[in-house]
Amino acid sequence: MSKLEKLLLKLSSRPKNFTYTELSTLLVKLGYEEKKMGKTSGSRVAFVQIEKEHIIRLHKPHPGNELKRYQIDYVREELTRQGYIS
Repeated sequence: MSKLEKLLLKLSSRPKNFTYTELSTLLVKLGYEEKKMGKTSGSRVAFVQIEKEHIIRLHKPHPGNELKRYQIDYVREELTRQGYIS
């Protein structure tokens, strides 16, 4: 099983310990690019996939690295809509 498959499987199980680093790795492997929203964006980031014209926007977690439950649910929903999670 590839790292991409492992991360997709972990995300689809709604884990309590999914990190921003894991999310970034997963989305980059799916063809997304991380974009900062400008000089004053703070922790806001967007993951953009040009081919499908799809954007996933969220805030980086802080002070820790673990995503909040609503962020995990949001990303799962978006990736399900795009056909990456069934």
